[in-house]
Formats: sequence, C-alpha cells, structure tokens
Amino acid sequence: MRITQRVKRILANYESDCPGTKANLARILMHGKLGGSGKMVILPVDQGFEHGPDRSFAPNPPAYDPHYHYQLAIDAGCNAYAAPLGALEAGADSFAGAIPTILKMNSSNSHATAKDQAVYGSVQDALRLGCSAIGFTIYPGADDQFEMMEEFRELAEEAKAVGLAAVLWSYPRGGDLSKAGETAVDVTAYAAHLAALLGAHIIKVKPPTEHIEQEEARKALQGVDLSTLEKRIAHVMQASFAGRRIVVFSGGASKGTEGVLDEIRQIAAGGANGSIIGRNSFQRSREDALSLLDTIIKIYQGKA
Repeated sequence: MRITQRVKRILANYESDCPGTKANLARILMHGKLGGSGKMVILPVDQGFEHGPDRSFAPNPPAYDPHYHYQLAIDAGCNAYAAPLGALEAGADSFAGAIPTILKMNSSNSHATAKDQAVYGSVQDALRLGCSAIGFTIYPGADDQFEMMEEFRELAEEAKAVGLAAVLWSYPRGGDLSKAGETAVDVTAYAAHLAALLGAHIIKVKPPTEHIEQEEARKALQGVDLSTLEKRIAHVMQASFAGRRIVVFSGGASKGTEGVLDEIRQIAAGGANGSIIGRNSFQRSREDALSLLDTIIKIYQGKA
C-alpha cells in the first residue's frame, strides 16, 4: 500500500502508537476516493440500535439489509464503514478486505431513560472481523460520563496493544447542559479536547453552533470570531491538540441535499479532516445516496 507524504505527516502526530495501529490508520486514510489526501468520509450505520429499524430504514427499505450498507460504502468510495457487531458479522465474509471497518462497541436506544450506553462488542470481536478500528461513544456531561470514559480507556488500551485504532464519538448531553448547549461551540470544542485527552485517534463530534453555554468560556472567548460555521470548525480543530488529531464531523439529523452540502463546504473550509454521514445518505435511494456522497467527496477534494 502506497502511503502519501500527507498521510505520513498525520501518522507522525501519533507518537506513542505501534506500527500496527499506524498501519490501520493508514488503511483508513489511504482507502477510497479520498485516499492519501488526509481527508475522509465514513459511512456509520448504528442508527438501527440508537433509533430503531423503522425510524432508520423505512424511508429506504433496502437499507434493512446489512449488505446494502457495506456495498454503499464501497461503491461510494468511502474511507471506512462503521457499524455494530451484528451488522458487521452479517457481511464480514462477503466483504472481507473490501473496505476498512470500524466496530461500534456501545450504543443506547430510544427506550432508554438514562444517558448511558451498553457495551456489546469486544476488541477480540474487532480482530476476528478484520476491523481496522474500534468505535465508542461517550456523553460528556451525563451522570455516567466518567464510567463511560473509563470503559473507553480500558478498551482503547486493549485495542492499541493489538494494533487497532480507536474512534471516539464525543457527544455532550445530560447534567446541567441545556439542549442548545449540547452543540454549543465551547461545549463541542471541550468534547473534542476530552476525546483527544482520552487517547482517541479519530474524534467524532457534531458541527458546533454559535451558542456559548459556559459563562467562563464566554469570557475567555471574547474577541474570538465564531460567527460562521467555518470559524467554529477551525476552533474545534484548534482544541484537538492544535490539529494534531483527526477530527470528523457528523451529518446530524436528516436534512435536504443543499443543507447537507452547504454544511459540508463550511466544515471542509474550517480545516476538518472529514465527515461521517449516516442517515443523510442511507435514508435516500441508492442512486441519490451515491450522488450525495460523490459530491461530498468532491468538496473535500476541492472540486465542488
């Protein structure tokens, strides 16, 4: 596998990692239409666990089939495909080696009242399925946040010891956070920084709004221009070890094509490493999903 100078520079930021972990990061960074550019688009399909199969897949019934998502990610030229244990197992043999995979190891569901997640995958599962990385979610601000952080620390330590990378979804919620505060620019930057401090190789956060939740942060950020999404993305990247960590931004709730693309253009302009687009892709027809993902990739290539 050829590795570009751009990817080598990114790998150099992970100074403590073994060759196996860096090789798996390289596999993700070098795969697909964005391979070698330092940018990435990942297809995540854990929404069936989080929201239920009907809310997730009824808008596009072929998406009930786990093979559909593997093939969509491959045909779209994504860098990787992330999914829960059972979904990866359902296509592991048919698609072995076709695309780097990320085992999403914990999830919540729409019936839950507590802001917590169940751990249902293991590092051994990830190795057995040929994954390049494990994926995990934490909820900074929730009552169980520290337990979730400790769970991730243990799993990330185990993953790194056997040469896997660690991807961390860092989604603030719960505690004293307001609903607007969950995506506030100061809270999102804090969430990304926490993920970096916890040892994540790839950090996933939501696009930040202009809202500032913490009064002390408001004082500290006086004079900092956060008026556009591009500038807020740049601030989140700055909070992620001054850009030394890979940060990708979620696509969020379903929205129209132009809304998705306008957001992606600002995310790309802000210096993000990429996007992780789930519902906004697989809830469309296959043809429309491929068209959307192709345009998103072209935005990161500077061609759209």
